[in-house]
Amino acid sequence: MGADAGGADAGRRYPGDRRTVVSVEPPADGLLSRAAHELGSKVDELTADVEQCLRRELPALWEDPDVARMVSANIIDHVRASLFALETSVESSRLEPPAADAERARRLARYGMPLSTTLRALRLGQRIVNDRLLAEIPRLTRDPVQVAAAARQLVELSTTYVDRAAEQGAAAFREERDRRLRWRLTMVNEASMRIGTTLDIARTTQELADFATGRFADLVTVDLLDAALSGQDTVPPGPLDLRRTAEGPVTRAGPRSGIAPQQHHTCPDGSPTAYALATGRPCRHHMDRPGDPRRFHSTLVVPLKARGAILGVAEFFRYSNPVRYDDEDLLLAQEIAARAAVAVDNARRYTNARATALTLQRSLLPRHAPQQSAAEVAYRYLPAGSEAGVGGDWYDVIPLSGARVALVVGDVVGHGIRAAATMGRLRTAVRTLAHIDLPPDELLTHLDDVVLHLSAEASTDPDAEEAEGDIGATCLYAVYDPVARRCTLARAGHVPPAVVVRDGKADVLDLPPGPPLGLGGLPFETLEVELPEGSLIALYTDGLIEGRDHDADGGLATLRRTLVQPDPFLESICDRVLEALLPDRPDDDVALLLARTHVLGADRVASWDLEADPAVVARARSEVSRQLREWGLAELDFTAELVVSELVTNAIRYGLPPIGLRLIHDGTLLCEVSDAGSTTPHLRRARTFDEGGRGLLLVAQLAEQWGTRHARRGKTVWAELNTSTEFPVHVFE
Repeated sequence: MGADAGGADAGRRYPGDRRTVVSVEPPADGLLSRAAHELGSKVDELTADVEQCLRRELPALWEDPDVARMVSANIIDHVRASLFALETSVESSRLEPPAADAERARRLARYGMPLSTTLRALRLGQRIVNDRLLAEIPRLTRDPVQVAAAARQLVELSTTYVDRAAEQGAAAFREERDRRLRWRLTMVNEASMRIGTTLDIARTTQELADFATGRFADLVTVDLLDAALSGQDTVPPGPLDLRRTAEGPVTRAGPRSGIAPQQHHTCPDGSPTAYALATGRPCRHHMDRPGDPRRFHSTLVVPLKARGAILGVAEFFRYSNPVRYDDEDLLLAQEIAARAAVAVDNARRYTNARATALTLQRSLLPRHAPQQSAAEVAYRYLPAGSEAGVGGDWYDVIPLSGARVALVVGDVVGHGIRAAATMGRLRTAVRTLAHIDLPPDELLTHLDDVVLHLSAEASTDPDAEEAEGDIGATCLYAVYDPVARRCTLARAGHVPPAVVVRDGKADVLDLPPGPPLGLGGLPFETLEVELPEGSLIALYTDGLIEGRDHDADGGLATLRRTLVQPDPFLESICDRVLEALLPDRPDDDVALLLARTHVLGADRVASWDLEADPAVVARARSEVSRQLREWGLAELDFTAELVVSELVTNAIRYGLPPIGLRLIHDGTLLCEVSDAGSTTPHLRRARTFDEGGRGLLLVAQLAEQWGTRHARRGKTVWAELNTSTEFPVHVFE
């Protein structure tokens, strides 16, 4: 989000908004993206042009039917990959050729195709794509500067893409050509690629078993120490407790180990497994009758060691292969096991760190929604399912004075324990600032200062293991007033909220974006909207609407379609939104907060305008007494009269007209006295012979809680009274 967000709305006029957004020429990257998008609708025509050029320039590619089919598929993949990268504005450092490109290069090597031919085909194809894009760009803008900038960017990106694709293809080509000469090295390299693709311990060990089975062993088992799984780096004394985390193959007939997957077992003393775990050294042993499919005849036992810690043991068995393991096989097993052990250790450390961060974050998020009647709320938090881990997303619901409620959603940049801890500090800061009743824009300004201070602390921390860099965060803060039926919002670089009113229409609020937290020196703006009773407000983080299979605009469209479906239960709406937008393992953590607004009608609110005259205090007490009898709160009559008398007297004596009195019956009784003055009253202890100074002390003793709320002009002093609160007799003794 940011200042460029208005580009998508150029020329639009919003209902109730007299402003017209002036059309602005898109930047170079946006222009190139649009050109790629326009060309994407003609991808079949473009692919045909590339194929025609290659048939003319490189006829050798089309002599063999199998090679021709492979080249055609390669053309389609490269054209689509380059257009997708340009359309989505992928950074040059992240450009990647199609996944199947390397395998096709190996197959071309098998067919005897020269490497120079395949590289020339790649460059010719990209040249045609570039020519079509360069012809498309001038049709999208009349600014020659923009056209030149887009052309330069296209040349840079296409050159990077061709170089990267050529480098990968050439490497695969040479690898296939020299495969038989480098079989052992290839096995080790392939193990590095195939083992440890995720940070899941069970899957990583199963990848080891699956990789070695068939190529190197007839059966593979992997056992990890329970102590290692719990985070310990040393082998504990006494019996060695193991867990069978992987075994392969699962379906092939033959002898089995006798231990089920995920089963706990104890390693027998004196066994080869015990020797490997105790010494950290591998061993091999043989039995008679090699080739007997009913018995293991050759076994390798290799400990899994990483960063000085023994994590477990991998065992490789042969029974159908009559060849016994030799020393070279043992060395190869050690190489594979060493790489697998590092992957297992990474997964183990990640699992422990993720569990710690998730526990920390869930402890810092609200466990239960606070009691308040301004809105019905429901919320969800989902940690990232990828290697990114737990992030810094948070949400909060904060009851405010005047029966209002604050709705908060934020996102700290980064993942892990540090991001979770930073999230907790920012959430605490938001609650503190909210409780002093700051307007949304002022609250974000103070929160921006907090982030700047945290960044300064992190950059000068001598105990930090590495430079942490600046701390960044986004936040959306909204305050809903059920009496006025208005919601005031401000955001700091956060995605805008969605609102569904009773007519069933879902809109994304055109809320001024504001800079992300941590930049400093830039203002935040507020937006105030009127919400009918029963309106649905959706606050969320960008992880909800952005994904691998759709962009933010597509996610917003899906979110709006989901929110407009009628449902009286917010919990089921939350579940439906997550099901519609998120995969099983989201790439980023997600926070979602839904609120359905309520309204406090005229029968729950009473207000009076008062003159700045001490004689009006008696009338105020009389009006309060009458109103409390109508509400059935006669037991609060005496206490409320005392509180109102003190607050009105203070407003007359120290404030400025106009003066107003308001009572709100919302479970508790809220007494509010407002005036045009900006001086904040302070509680102080009066001395024995002082004639004044006891008013606010009396209010503090009689009220459940009290405070001051400042507005753009003037202030409101409020006190909350509860029928369950005992009368403080000691104040009058």
